[in-house]
Amino acid sequence: MAEFWTETVTLQDQPFFVRHWGKRDAPKLLMLHGFPEYSGAWNDLAPLLAERFHCIAPDQRGYGQSWRPTEMEHYKTALLVSDLAALIGEEPLFVLGHDWGASVAYALAISRPELVSKLIILNGVHPAPFQRELAKGGPQTDASQYIHYLRRAGVEEALAADDFAKLMGLFSAHMDMDWLSGETLDGYKVAWRDAAGLTGMLNWYRASPLKLGGPGEAIEGLTFDPSRLQVCCPHLLVWGMDDTALLPQTTRGLEDYAADLTRVEITGADHWLHHQKPDAVAEAILGWI
Repeated sequence: MAEFWTETVTLQDQPFFVRHWGKRDAPKLLMLHGFPEYSGAWNDLAPLLAERFHCIAPDQRGYGQSWRPTEMEHYKTALLVSDLAALIGEEPLFVLGHDWGASVAYALAISRPELVSKLIILNGVHPAPFQRELAKGGPQTDASQYIHYLRRAGVEEALAADDFAKLMGLFSAHMDMDWLSGETLDGYKVAWRDAAGLTGMLNWYRASPLKLGGPGEAIEGLTFDPSRLQVCCPHLLVWGMDDTALLPQTTRGLEDYAADLTRVEITGADHWLHHQKPDAVAEAILGWI
């Protein structure tokens, strides 16, 4: 069984909780969770990767036991990236991201390429193809309407009511949630804490520059310069094919932004593929490495 330990580290004068799996001297793999997860989201996958890697999973800013400022301005992408840069130090490592963690992983690879040796994304999106699809007023625009709700002031109370019933409903989004039960569910509820504990998590949505219209509403005039948004390192995209939150068209044209791209599709899995099929995901990652 892989060695496991936790610690609280100080990054930019603030406390961040970090989980570790594997041998301390193995190649480092930084694992970045999304919404509404926390570092414990990697409990299924990390042990499968720990024979090859030293897996490092922080509770990101606003989540779990890490620093949770309440002001929205603390959640701009550049600040989220700065947390990870401080955690990494000077030696480049492998970076894996899912959902919002994928967004920060892409931003890190684009803005601090010297820190990322290889990039692995699980059902997450590069900002340019994603914004392109949001702007079309098509299926992804409709699938992302929940973002308007999560950006509302005071929505924390509604999400936390009745033992997080509404948050659980958003979490499922017509996908397979059989994995979220027992000790796993208990761990999530401890990480969420209460309505106040959700504020930092929701501020990721509120601070995001993503533009989204109403159902079927297109946004005109958005342009993207691929030369400014390049992923220069080798890049693996692993995709659960039944995802209803992020649709496959959000990755079309990704090769324009990542010349060294490998795609792997996981059937019978959706947005939560790292919980549903961790063995298949680990096989895809280790085979690519």
